[in-house]
Amino acid sequence: MTLPHARAQGFTLIEVIISIVVLGILSAIVAVFIRAPILGYRDTVDRIEVTDQADLALRRIARDLRVALPNSVRTASDGAGNTVLEFLQTKTGARYLSIDDDGVDQSKILNFEDPADKDFTAIAPLGSFAQVAKGDYVVVYNLGPGLDPANAYLVQTTACAKGDAKGSAYAGNIAQINTIATPGASGLADAVDISLAVNPFACQATPMSSPNYRLQVVSGPVSFYCTARSDGTWDLWRAWGYKILAAQPTSAPSDAKIALIASRLTRCDNLFSYSTAASQLTGLVGIDISLHGRNDNTAAIRLVHQIHVDNTP
Repeated sequence: MTLPHARAQGFTLIEVIISIVVLGILSAIVAVFIRAPILGYRDTVDRIEVTDQADLALRRIARDLRVALPNSVRTASDGAGNTVLEFLQTKTGARYLSIDDDGVDQSKILNFEDPADKDFTAIAPLGSFAQVAKGDYVVVYNLGPGLDPANAYLVQTTACAKGDAKGSAYAGNIAQINTIATPGASGLADAVDISLAVNPFACQATPMSSPNYRLQVVSGPVSFYCTARSDGTWDLWRAWGYKILAAQPTSAPSDAKIALIASRLTRCDNLFSYSTAASQLTGLVGIDISLHGRNDNTAAIRLVHQIHVDNTP
């Protein structure tokens, strides 16, 4: 007896095609409803990231500016029309011993008369000079660029002779520290003994000592500048650790250390502005930063911030 063949199981080609078509229609319908929320979520996340990046950049720049040497802030324009900001960053401050102090050992004063005298003692809060080292700079009564010799961007490395001290080309208000000892040899816990590489203060035609006998210790310059990206936006960089230059650099000098502060700026012209019109004792630094997100349809974020800089020398 012959058994009947069992019927083959499976889908026909027509059934498979119909299933694919139905699945495609359902997927298209679902995509219409979920595409907009997904894109909206992506743009929201991108906008939050851009806002956080801009806010962090503003806070970083503001933190640096709050310890800027009085009257050291300056701006310039690079070859692409972008604004560059530079200032000298202070580590600490102190009061130097002066000839006007009664009963003070004359060998401990900061000498504004004899350029050969490069050693003096300063009085500072305990521990405030812990980070100061050889190679840092002492600045007294800085008035800023264009007001030589009270311009800390003019660093003198050559000593003048006593005979040509006054009116010498080697006059200045900034000197590099050669050695430093804390506490001072005087035995005072808050005394700091400092030896300078040269003494340009004694080369000034008219001694420009600080009315309050104040000095600041400067580590060096800090710059913020932009570089172009291939997509037409800009990157904002911070440069530091380079030599103090009389002319403001518009990009990172070869000896500078650099760090990326923000990416995809839509513009860098008028990024920084600086004015002392309101008061000679206070400068106002304006920062106008606009950032674009990673997605083409994300609107640019613009943040504007103003920072007061103490210019009391």
